[in-house]
Amino acid sequence: MPISKFFRRRITASKMTINQHLPWPIKFALIAVVIGVGGAIAMWTYDMGRSFAFGPKFSPEQMTALQDKVVILTAERDKLQAAAATIESQQNIEKSIQKQLTDQINSLTVENNRIKEDLAFFESLMPSAARPQGITLQKSKIEMAGPNQLRYRTLVMQGGKAMREFSGEMHISLTLVQAGKPVMMEFPDPKAGEAAKLKLSFKQYQRLEGQITLPEGVTVKSAQMTVLEKGELRAKQALTL
Repeated sequence: MPISKFFRRRITASKMTINQHLPWPIKFALIAVVIGVGGAIAMWTYDMGRSFAFGPKFSPEQMTALQDKVVILTAERDKLQAAAATIESQQNIEKSIQKQLTDQINSLTVENNRIKEDLAFFESLMPSAARPQGITLQKSKIEMAGPNQLRYRTLVMQGGKAMREFSGEMHISLTLVQAGKPVMMEFPDPKAGEAAKLKLSFKQYQRLEGQITLPEGVTVKSAQMTVLEKGELRAKQALTL
């Protein structure tokens, strides 16, 4: 039974008892006292109900202490977040520096290999009885540079004491496999015209390098480079990947 109802019944019972045994002036005074006590009890019951419904009450000192604690914890959280952001930024910088160094190393490696090839090439230009006469292909290389991309490079050289100005062109014949069947491909395409030809014009040597776009779904098995002068074969070299 709720407390308020209990006290209301007790007050009613008290009124009935007072009405039965006491004179009217005393009855009136006692009724007033009983009603006052009942009101006080009702107010206490209401405050208790609010305490249970809305939680316990805190003093101003307790509220201030809790607010100070919130401020301290918030500042600590912001400090940790700033430190984490700084560490992440440093890691990004270190990754960027590492990538730059790796790129520089790769670039220097490529340049070093090129210098070695040039050194060997210039050594081959020195007078030698063993050096082949006429037009030759030296340092030729062919390799995959990416999906459907083939990279080639070569040095076309002319040997002999009395060297003349050479004028010609180079062709690359590719042996491919497509859908399980062998396919031949000529580069440059004979139908492409004069502008697409790999022109040669030199007295001692000429470097040629570039890329070839391959058809979809093919595998390169081998290649052959040929040098022509006015339609006549002057040099050729077979290559494999």
